[in-house]
Amino acid sequence: MHGGQAIPARRLRSNDACWCGSKKKLKRCHGDHESFRRAPIRPGTVSPMLAVPDGIEAPYYVGATKRPRTGVSIVTDPAELVALERASRLAAQVLQTTGAAVRPGVTTDELDAVAHQAYLDRGTYPSTRGYGTYTKSICTSVNEVVCHGIPDDRPLQAGDIVNVDVTAFVDGFHGDTSATFLVGEVDEPTRALVETARAARDVGISAVRPGKTINVIGRAIQHYAHQRGYGVVSDYGGHGIGREFHAAPHIFHVDTRGADTVMVPGMVFTIEPMLNAGVSTHTMWDDGWTVVTEDGLPSAQFEHTVIVTEDGARVLTLPEG
Repeated sequence: MHGGQAIPARRLRSNDACWCGSKKKLKRCHGDHESFRRAPIRPGTVSPMLAVPDGIEAPYYVGATKRPRTGVSIVTDPAELVALERASRLAAQVLQTTGAAVRPGVTTDELDAVAHQAYLDRGTYPSTRGYGTYTKSICTSVNEVVCHGIPDDRPLQAGDIVNVDVTAFVDGFHGDTSATFLVGEVDEPTRALVETARAARDVGISAVRPGKTINVIGRAIQHYAHQRGYGVVSDYGGHGIGREFHAAPHIFHVDTRGADTVMVPGMVFTIEPMLNAGVSTHTMWDDGWTVVTEDGLPSAQFEHTVIVTEDGARVLTLPEG
């Protein structure tokens, strides 16, 4: 998903004092990612698509040749809201189960199998399975992979980070959530990146207000991330969700001119900022899915599905509702 032109905002520079108060330069403290640079992630072998029993309903796009995108997702009918909440809650449970399996030596393909079974145990369909050419049940984005990493046979190593992105489809609705997990002991600059990405998501959620335009979300996220010296990916963002996996509006995570959709109660979308330790630019692997940072430094992301309320936003993707 591609965005508009970002409005410049000052980013903490490498020679500035670190945000943590250590009185060291950023590049010698929490910005010292070069000292901990890891070997680039390489594509591994991808196993075949896992089966889903006939009794579990699949989204209509499975087996289709196009990925549709529809108008703004607004849910106000009480029965539909119950279904949306259930899909979101179950997605959060699948994420929780999968995250508990993250450890050194586990392959991302094994994580995919854990998630797949967790979906089936809850009678839900993995929304990514059969979405266009994507065949796996989750996305697993390791280290410098920004998003849409495909699970494969590469074992996770101590010091890695991995984002697990889960979307569950049940009762005609999708719920979408993700988190970045630490694999064993992780260096402090990378750990700080991960925690800032989590906080940036929450800052974006806090900016949601009915009557405001959606660019307030990106403005809040970008300002927070830049205060700590991190880049924010502008070309990929959140999205409307509900009966459709991806719907309008696109949720920018940077302050963007033209992002003038007005938020109204019942509007449902995801907030999922991707923060980079280095440059905000990225490239894509030949698989047509895996997006990686251009400089090879790590990226972290957290995501919730939210619904706009009369006075803010309510997070739907919590495991216990």
